[in-house]
Amino acid sequence: MAIKSLDQHIEITPGIVGGKPRIAGHRITVENIVIWHERMGKCADEIAAEYELSLSDVYAALAFYFDHRAEIDRSMEENEAFVEELRRRTPSKLLEKLQLQAQNGED
Repeated sequence: MAIKSLDQHIEITPGIVGGKPRIAGHRITVENIVIWHERMGKCADEIAAEYELSLSDVYAALAFYFDHRAEIDRSMEENEAFVEELRRRTPSKLLEKLQLQAQNGED
């Protein structure tokens, strides 16, 4: 029986999820795990069950994050800035329609 070591839980492959660190064999990134755990308050058990991961996968992702925190935080901030810029440049069609209806006195 082969024993999986910590470094076998996380992969970085150019061309897969933008070359971001991810759970080996999955497209779930370390950033995803961090957001679910740190920002959304999900426990490791919830994440593992919801995404069919092992607990060791989730904890390996968190360990990787804490070892590379500045780099991953910077990447998440860049992603958030990119999304905000897209939102700014691409107005919501629904919002435009609702504003037009309000101007025309429609329900």
